[in-house]
Amino acid sequence: MMIMRRYLPTFTALQCFEASARHLNFTHAAKELNLTQSAVSHQVRNLEKFLGVDMFKRVGKKLVLTPDGERYAKDVAQNMDVLEACTLSVMTQSKPGNVLNLGTFPTFGSIWLIPKLADFSKKHPNIQLNLETRTDTFDLHNSHLDMAILFGNGTWPETVSHKIAEESTIAVCTPKLIEDKTDLTPEDVQNYPLLRLKSRATAWLEWMQAKNITSKNFVSGPCFEQFNMLIRAAHAGLGVAVLPTFFVQDELDNGELIAPFGKAIKSENAYYLVYSQRKSGDTNIKKFTNWITQLD
Repeated sequence: MMIMRRYLPTFTALQCFEASARHLNFTHAAKELNLTQSAVSHQVRNLEKFLGVDMFKRVGKKLVLTPDGERYAKDVAQNMDVLEACTLSVMTQSKPGNVLNLGTFPTFGSIWLIPKLADFSKKHPNIQLNLETRTDTFDLHNSHLDMAILFGNGTWPETVSHKIAEESTIAVCTPKLIEDKTDLTPEDVQNYPLLRLKSRATAWLEWMQAKNITSKNFVSGPCFEQFNMLIRAAHAGLGVAVLPTFFVQDELDNGELIAPFGKAIKSENAYYLVYSQRKSGDTNIKKFTNWITQLD
């Protein structure tokens, strides 16, 4: 079978073009790449010849991108970022020592996990822990991640899971929102905007069921992508938010947020450290698992 060669310009030409597109100046691009100005402009001309279109044009003394140049510069920069990230990842993991890649939710990682990590680093100084955050699902079978922190019932296909934190949720708002009203009941929450989280579509319904409330209307209100945005929205007085208690404990303690609609309720789900069954024998994963499952 004939193997077709990729139809690509040289990487040197792409580097010279990408740097020139950022600086809009061949001399500055040359300085960044440790080349001569003539070498950079020569590489750009070769690229234009390869592509069959002009990437730059002169407007007076200024160098500007053509429309084709603007589109190509954006695509080249994005793909070079990906290549650089892949390269650094391989370089990091090939160095002496040990690396663990952990996926976690943004707010859980910043509020619950990161403040505790100094202890892990102290106990295991030879293990480098890299964190990756996202709000959607982590693929532990076909990715570079070794482990992930997931929220659920502890059951995911072909994985090993360890419960690390239970969750309770509480309805909170800023004191200004309720305007000094006292003796509010859980039912009164329906008189205020209900702030929602995209990934927890049923949070308010579960809270109301736990409080034995029959909702007057379909639960609606401003929706946010991440917990930290939801917390900031509650701070800003946009409405009432149902949040994990440990995300807002400091604000509740100092009075920035209040919980006038009743005590916290225990969530049915919890946070788990999860990894593929194929990695159950990994020594570093065992060390991290032992550490994180012993936290309060």
